[in-house]
Amino acid sequence: MPDHNEIYLNEAERYHELIAKQPNLRPAIEAIRPVIGLDVVDLGAGSGRLTAVLAEEAGSVIALDAQEAMLQVTAERLRHAGHTNWRTSVADHRSLPLENQSADLIVSGWSICYLGSDELPEWEQNIRQVMGEIKRVLRPGGTVILFETMGTGFETPNPPAFLKRYYAALEKDYGFSHRWMRTDYMFDSPEQAEQLTRFFFGDELADRAAEQGLVHLPECAGIWWLQT
Repeated sequence: MPDHNEIYLNEAERYHELIAKQPNLRPAIEAIRPVIGLDVVDLGAGSGRLTAVLAEEAGSVIALDAQEAMLQVTAERLRHAGHTNWRTSVADHRSLPLENQSADLIVSGWSICYLGSDELPEWEQNIRQVMGEIKRVLRPGGTVILFETMGTGFETPNPPAFLKRYYAALEKDYGFSHRWMRTDYMFDSPEQAEQLTRFFFGDELADRAAEQGLVHLPECAGIWWLQT
């Protein structure tokens, strides 16, 4: 697999080119919690996949990410759209630079999983720290919504083995509700599908996309949510 940390550090624009081929996730968020007027925090905001669509009606949005390069893409998108209700900050999920009870809604897309892989000896401690920070920052009655991978290239959920314990802990240990949805990629051409798939997901999936001439690449995502 490609080195995602290297991608986030040095190829933020190309990463955004990839995720721009996925559907708008605001309807999935608003089915759980309408965002109008809320103070929102986006953990692992990346290039603004969630921040950009939530800023349209949120009272405020704070985009946090470990990589300044990703936040620069987010900031440019928000400026271009004319939004003024936002700020960005480099941050670790385990130690958020935010005041207690300062957010109504916390969202995170495909990000906490990097701390929750059971290939990391400290994964359980990581998740306890993240959940502690989320609880600290949310106001009473606040909501947290997490999106994580349930398998790219699959039409039904097929989560990575190294994330199954993290996913189980979200429900068993932290009380999250869960469902899944499709977050398919719709590329402009088979060539683009092959190139961007190889860039982020590696040779096995890219070779399959090339062999089948795919433009529509299926993907499943899990949604976990909790109200405090």
